[in-house]
Amino acid sequence: MPSSAQQLIDKLQLQPHPEGGFYREVYRSQLQVHSDEVNGLRAAMTDIYFLLAAGQVSRWHRVAHDEIWHFYAGAPLLLRQLSSDLTQQRCSILDPEVGHYKQLVSAHSWQAAESDGEYSLLGCTVAPGFDFSDFRLLKDLPELAARVHAEYPELARFL
Repeated sequence: MPSSAQQLIDKLQLQPHPEGGFYREVYRSQLQVHSDEVNGLRAAMTDIYFLLAAGQVSRWHRVAHDEIWHFYAGAPLLLRQLSSDLTQQRCSILDPEVGHYKQLVSAHSWQAAESDGEYSLLGCTVAPGFDFSDFRLLKDLPELAARVHAEYPELARFL
């Protein structure tokens, strides 16, 4: 682990995230809203710090609501997306050098990421708010994971 990444992990009190990397929730709205996507109440919005160090990946995962990634510091981030049915792929680079500081990931889209350097520090805002019961790792769905291996072999390393 690069020392600068470890310093940020310590300073921001980040903990390991199930998808990879490190995170800490920094905001959860007190306002509750009904989500038709999950047929239940969720915080209106949540926000986390998220850090990926060199060699780490955010594994393919999806959440039930729209998510916006915000670039804060470090190296550019490569953010990959697959449509929910795995028919379309996209790669965005969050890089302040070219003025790209944020990226939307639509609800139910599969997403994975990696730093293009020593580390990338980001924020992730979800609305309605994130709940781990709405979180899915693609590797836990064997039929879809097999499709990624077959149709996108270069992306299988994110499983």
